[in-house]
Amino acid sequence: MDREMLADQQRLVELVEEEGWDVTDLEISAYDSPWSDEDDPEATVTITARKPYENEDDESGSDRDSDDDENPFRVN
Repeated sequence: MDREMLADQQRLVELVEEEGWDVTDLEISAYDSPWSDEDDPEATVTITARKPYENEDDESGSDRDSDDDENPFRVN
């Protein structure tokens, strides 16, 4: 794998982390493009990151109802 690709990957991680995200998974794939006749390799970077948000309705930051529903995607 090319050092330039790894340096670019690291820079992308730094940018995501500067925005307050925690990187939880990282993957880079290097390949020769099947759509181009050029000999230059290409890379795909996949970054998985998380960032907790405080619940604006509850000053304690808890988004759980009294019935202990732990689904963070449920709208009440």
